[in-house]
Amino acid sequence: MTKSELIEQLSEGHEILNKKDAETVINLIFGGIGKALAQGDRVEIRGFGSFSVRERDAREARNPKSGELVQIPSRKTPFFKTGKDLRDRVDE
Repeated sequence: MTKSELIEQLSEGHEILNKKDAETVINLIFGGIGKALAQGDRVEIRGFGSFSVRERDAREARNPKSGELVQIPSRKTPFFKTGKDLRDRVDE
């Protein structure tokens, strides 16, 4: 499901929300999650999962084209861990 499909489904499922309002709601939710992760916070949505930031260590890798060693610096990446309810729904 894409973001536009999610907006469409949300606006169809709730009579009080038109597409513009549904898009605003979705953008606020995703923006809030992104802002919290950028500040290093953890976001937990009960029954769905939790978003956090993990630090990846610096490492060496090989350039597949030339085969030479390349240094990859450490960096932070977003991480999502599913909640138990979501895992159970997907497993059915």
